[in-house]
Amino acid sequence: MAFENKLNYLYQEVIFDHTKYPRHQKKLTHPSHEMQLLNPSCGDVIIVQLLIEDNIIQDIGFTGEGCSISMASASMMTEVLIGETLEKAEAIVNGFVEFVGGPEQTNSFAIPEDELQELLQDAALLEGVKQFPARYKCATLAWKAAELGWHPDEQERLIDGLTIANE
Repeated sequence: MAFENKLNYLYQEVIFDHTKYPRHQKKLTHPSHEMQLLNPSCGDVIIVQLLIEDNIIQDIGFTGEGCSISMASASMMTEVLIGETLEKAEAIVNGFVEFVGGPEQTNSFAIPEDELQELLQDAALLEGVKQFPARYKCATLAWKAAELGWHPDEQERLIDGLTIANE
């Protein structure tokens, strides 16, 4: 099996694992922040709830419906962001968006790519969505919902094509 085939197999297995056994797919009892985003082009919808205390993400949960990429990415995102300060979490979200094919992000806390890949854990495998631009919004939906959760008044952070869903 060639290296590229092994990497593709690993990508598929990790996506399958996070889809079948999602981490932190739950409603929080007392979230301090919440955001619901919709990808109208495919119908994916996600609600991300966060418990932020002392500028640290203490807990995070998600609910929603969507394709395997968006649900697996949400699961991966929860594992990456729990325990991070908001400043570092924002840098990770911006790095992830750029890493999977989005526009270059600007922030004051940029993370070098090798460190970012380590921080992203399983989510680093989603770099493969660069080959499928239609999947970019699926991969970033939960990440942007989390970021907008702690920046609800900054809609310019939305990725073109994603919308804030009203309950």
